Amino acid sequence: MKITVDVDCTPEELRTFFGLPDVRPMQDALMRQIQDQMAANLHAMEPEALFKVWLPAGVQGMEQMQKMFWSQFASGTRPKEK
Repeated sequence: MKITVDVDCTPEELRTFFGLPDVRPMQDALMRQIQDQMAANLHAMEPEALFKVWLPAGVQGMEQMQKMFWSQFASGTRPKEK
């Protein structure tokens, strides 16, 4: 014997029927917090902000880094003295 029961109700009605708590306010608050954090992180991803973080001294920092690389390359190509 096979018995099939179809229940047509919304999730809220089913949650109330089983006595489960309504977690919608908590979910809404968490979603707002996540959206705020994502929006704040998007501002940090702007090219100008990234450039300032990566190279705080700007062009001066690039020149210093280039000089450092050239000095390292130059010191590696000198013949060793005995």
